[in-house]
Amino acid sequence: MARPPKDLDRPDRPTLLAVAHGTRDAEGVAVTEALVDQVRALRPDLRVERCFLDLVAPSLPEALARLQGDVVLVPLLLGAGYHVRVDIPEALASAPHLRARVAAALGPHPLLADALTDRLADAGWSAGDGPVVLAAAGSTDPDANADAAAMATLLRLRHPPLQDVVPSYLCAAGPTPAEAVAALRSEGHSRIAVAPYLMTPGFFARRSTQAGATLTSAPLGTHTSLARLVALRYDEALAGTSSALPPSRSPR
Repeated sequence: MARPPKDLDRPDRPTLLAVAHGTRDAEGVAVTEALVDQVRALRPDLRVERCFLDLVAPSLPEALARLQGDVVLVPLLLGAGYHVRVDIPEALASAPHLRARVAAALGPHPLLADALTDRLADAGWSAGDGPVVLAAAGSTDPDANADAAAMATLLRLRHPPLQDVVPSYLCAAGPTPAEAVAALRSEGHSRIAVAPYLMTPGFFARRSTQAGATLTSAPLGTHTSLARLVALRYDEALAGTSSALPPSRSPR
């Protein structure tokens, strides 16, 4: 097995700071904590901390104030929207005591396609059953919405038996999941699944179940692929690279 680059093979590796969005939903917070614990178990060589951009403590500025030395911030976010482009850099500008790098957002990535496919299967969906509506949170940032659309295409290409994957947005953009489901029904599809492109349970996940689909799968949650992807984004940030494909299909 090839050894990692030299700067990734040091005992004094930078801290991995996982930066989550934050939610008022207690289950959503618990899922984020569990995901971070999975990353710790996967990478015992690293110090892994977590913080939240909104609603939950510790906040990003609080977490940065407690850290010293080298840090890699890994956004637990599915697209490169306002939080990645503005909020995180502004917080880092107020923490000059740190030597920090910011990893890419988690999505789009084939590991997420694997997780979405497994969540659909868990809900009783097979790839040939009919079209899938990918329900992203949605954003006023067109780049973030474009990332969700790219994820829909990636999911379809990654799993060719899927008839179609239609991107939709739960706020700030269209179509909504309900509109996408209605349009597919008007085309004659009787079985349609909604796949929430969301990290955790919460308000948006509950809204995605109201789209009128045959079934709705669970959010990505603590799927093994997410922990692998967080670790991968950390390594990419240190190496100055970006990967398009994971090394292998991950288990659930």
